[in-house]
Amino acid sequence: MPITSAKWSRVVFDPRLRRSSQALSVVAKKAYMFGGELVARQPVDNDLYVIQLDQNSGPSIQTITAEGEAPTPRVGSPSTRTEGTLWLFSGRGGLEMKPIEERGALWGYEVDVARWKMVQPTDSSAPYPAGRSYHCITSNGKNTVYVHSGCPEKGRLSDLWAFDLQQKAWSELPPAPAPARGGASIAYLSGKLYRLNGFDGKTEQGGNLDVFDISAGSWSVRRYRPDGIEGPEPRSVSTLLPVTVHGNDYLITMFGERDPSSLGHAGAGKMLGDAWVWDVQDETWQRLNTAGDTPEPRGWFDADVVSDDDAQCTVFIHGGLSEQNERLGDIWSLNLT
Repeated sequence: MPITSAKWSRVVFDPRLRRSSQALSVVAKKAYMFGGELVARQPVDNDLYVIQLDQNSGPSIQTITAEGEAPTPRVGSPSTRTEGTLWLFSGRGGLEMKPIEERGALWGYEVDVARWKMVQPTDSSAPYPAGRSYHCITSNGKNTVYVHSGCPEKGRLSDLWAFDLQQKAWSELPPAPAPARGGASIAYLSGKLYRLNGFDGKTEQGGNLDVFDISAGSWSVRRYRPDGIEGPEPRSVSTLLPVTVHGNDYLITMFGERDPSSLGHAGAGKMLGDAWVWDVQDETWQRLNTAGDTPEPRGWFDADVVSDDDAQCTVFIHGGLSEQNERLGDIWSLNLT
């Protein structure tokens, strides 16, 4: 059954929320935003911004200043969540291309106690993923965080790692199909990881949805025509999220950068403003025709999804970089039914 309705609504705009290359996760009708930049490769701060998303009470923004143990300011470090905890891995800390190296540690923010914690591998001599930026991160929602690809100091990566939060141990999984890339998107759904898009240093990637079966430990590829008709155009720095509507599983991707700027990370390329859903059962793309006002095309943003009930869900997007090379400070919701 295709998604029959998709409507955008602007939740809030605030100058304090202007930034790109930040992290956003939603827990219990609150969005938690961390990191990002207003000027290319210059992290804004290491405060945590908590935005109330409940439409009944109206939006509000709380700034939690970092005290004691907390991650340093960083860009290009997206977040994921497991049962009330937000998770970050590495990122870039300044003008240099060199990423933040924390020897395999994750940063977790526990929502209930409003506290950061650094979770380090139990065995400090065991292999761990190298520091990186513009990677992608997801989780199974319970006890495992997955980190994939991204940009080390030079080049790009295609590796895949899993961190067991109970054992506090990394496992290296088979790498994703070539080419190595940064700015890719990854999502967990029903025991599988889905990888889409990215930039290999020369070309925006598209036309392949790569699927990693966790129990089998192997990759497979779903191919489509990335022409904007049969499937989404190639892009990077977009998003990929699992959604369930009317009991059916989908993946949603939206926006992103289609053509990089000649200035590299210091400029803005051609940005897209479309949204697509992949029907997991039928293995087909559907371009969403959205109602109402629509967000400005963008890339370098972050997003998360909230399941309202079995019949509908809501995707939230925040910030990013516009085609005019301006950092955006808005949050929008996309309701799917």
